[in-house]
Amino acid sequence: MTAPLSFRLLRAAAFAAICTGLGIGAHLLASGTPPTRSILLGLLLSFAAAVPVLGRERSLGVLLPLLAGLQVVLHLLFALTHTAAVAAPAVHPHGHAHQGSPPGGLSMVVLHGCAVALTALWLSWGEALLWDVLRHLAMRFVRVVLAWIVPEPVRCAAVPFTEPRPPLSAPLRHTVHRRGPPGPL
Repeated sequence: MTAPLSFRLLRAAAFAAICTGLGIGAHLLASGTPPTRSILLGLLLSFAAAVPVLGRERSLGVLLPLLAGLQVVLHLLFALTHTAAVAAPAVHPHGHAHQGSPPGGLSMVVLHGCAVALTALWLSWGEALLWDVLRHLAMRFVRVVLAWIVPEPVRCAAVPFTEPRPPLSAPLRHTVHRRGPPGPL
């Protein structure tokens, strides 16, 4: 079942908001507020990456790599724009400028990985729930439409239920009477 474009855009917007919000939250915990233009660019990148993918129900196997890749891109985007905006180039006594290195390290990778895994699990659970609800609504809609189009069958007068009679016990002509346990000696 493929979703219409309006539904796909709505799902991509929700995915982009969650993905970008996760990146902003991690960046706020690590080093501070990223510039507004990088937040908007990150939101646009997340939305653009999600639109072609979210046309149908997606499992954890699709959502996890998509979310992980976007988190890497958002981390680099926020770190580099934050570093460029906050740390003005310091002029070295010999005349060349030094840029600050983007914040990170092993703890940032581990925290991003945990956040990505938990968010991907949450999104895959939400995906399954959403599509299950949509399938149930579609089936209910089909039943209502069919009940409206197809008239209800005419019910006959109730015929009283009678107990079936046992079969007549007529001797069978073609039976072998020698079957059964052996006779006494």
